Amino acid sequence: MPNQLCIVLDFGGQYNQLIARRVRESGVYCEILRFDTPIAEIAARRPGGIIFTGGPNSVYDPASPHISPEIFSLGIPVLGICYGCQLMAYTLGGEVKSCEKSEYGKIDMTQDMKSPLFSGVPAQSTVWMSHTDYVSRVPEGFTVHASSADCPAAAFANEAKKLYAVQFHPEVTHTAFGREILRNFLYSVCGFAGDWKMEGFIEQTVQALREKIGDKKVVLGLSGGVDSSVAAALLSRAVGKQLTCVFVDQGLMRKDEGDFVEETFTKLFDMNFVRVNAQQHFLEKLRGVTDPEQKRKIIGTEFYSVFWDKIREQGAEGFFAQGTIYPDRIESGRGNASGQGSTAVIKTHHNMVKMPDDIQFEGVIEPLCDLFKDEVRAVGERLGIPAELVWRQPFPGPGLGVRIIGEITEEKVRILQDADAIFRDEIAKSGLARTMSQFFAVLPDVRTVGVMGDHRTYEHLIAIRAVTTDDFMTADWARIPYDVLARISNRLCNECPHVNRVVYDITSKPPGTVEWV
Repeated sequence: MPNQLCIVLDFGGQYNQLIARRVRESGVYCEILRFDTPIAEIAARRPGGIIFTGGPNSVYDPASPHISPEIFSLGIPVLGICYGCQLMAYTLGGEVKSCEKSEYGKIDMTQDMKSPLFSGVPAQSTVWMSHTDYVSRVPEGFTVHASSADCPAAAFANEAKKLYAVQFHPEVTHTAFGREILRNFLYSVCGFAGDWKMEGFIEQTVQALREKIGDKKVVLGLSGGVDSSVAAALLSRAVGKQLTCVFVDQGLMRKDEGDFVEETFTKLFDMNFVRVNAQQHFLEKLRGVTDPEQKRKIIGTEFYSVFWDKIREQGAEGFFAQGTIYPDRIESGRGNASGQGSTAVIKTHHNMVKMPDDIQFEGVIEPLCDLFKDEVRAVGERLGIPAELVWRQPFPGPGLGVRIIGEITEEKVRILQDADAIFRDEIAKSGLARTMSQFFAVLPDVRTVGVMGDHRTYEHLIAIRAVTTDDFMTADWARIPYDVLARISNRLCNECPHVNRVVYDITSKPPGTVEWV
């Protein structure tokens, strides 16, 4: 990368990717590395700044992740956040204790506006705290620059060595001036120039793709999602007809979405487009399967089984391309160096694919592998992809297969496609679409008694879900007006065969998740 670099060292914090995104939003290229990355490797990358993330551990526990004091002697500015703040203090001779009164949520904090970190920030502001330990004594040479009622060292620094620490989380939106604080560290302390821009990324990437591919062919597995679509558009700009996109329509997409994808890429972009209609194949493989994790594995496995079979028909020449993005390939630093405390698998993802042994491309191309989702969307806009595709809401890789609870059948797919289309249409007509982060319909494995005309019915229940969120780490249910809900319910029950009841999910995240399974 020709850009200046900021490194985020991951100590297991839930906001590690959010920190990196905030840094990039400030115009600085950033990468996440595990906390146990060798110091020599970090120094060799010549970063202009380093940020320590938070984490769930206590620094005085020997099993917790630690770091060599050598990192503070590299002459590189360091910002420690939450656990990273405590780790800096502990490693450099300060003292960390368990809180008598833990701080969670929004906390009022007073700060020293003379500190470079708080330049342009009011003397008092609201920050987001989440800690059960605190720095009771800062290391020698450090000065406290902020405090709250229960945290005497909410921010401290050794300005001469450019070492800064904050107990709160500047990366979350709940911290009123968090972005300004991060920018102050990046620009005032580290001296970054702000050279990370999407226009430059497109120009550099297209040129690099042309040099790498030359006159050879490229095959891309196009799912119709944002990532693979943007990768396809980027490759199309670089090599045109040398690119073949294979679109496997597994029959579990939204209503008419397969046709929309085909029309978009055959009319707007210079490429070869191959569509494989495979709904019956997928339904056969999913017959009798009810476990959501098993569904994911089957759909993921069969997607690439169908894809590779198509490649075998056409012949594997040149390069294989994927829509892999940065979060797909980040190796988490959760837990300690021995692997204790690592997180469990919540859902299976299949964004990164192992090529079958009998298929031999010359290499793999991942043009988006350094980008976060919001950066991918920005690239897509600049490449001319329609807004309804670039800004389409998160959609699970297995499609409607995980929004149909229980066994998947062709009838259930059709019911949910119709219901989801009606729900989305009413939200669009009401002008509420831009106020929500995600909204969709779910078909639970539930039938209810109803009355239609003079007849008793026993038909499907449709659940609708709509949430608002800034980062999908937490989410709140959207307050859809009653009159809009009434229209949605009326249309679903009248226009969707085999539906006689509608419920609205008003669960936030946590304790729920955005998707049902």
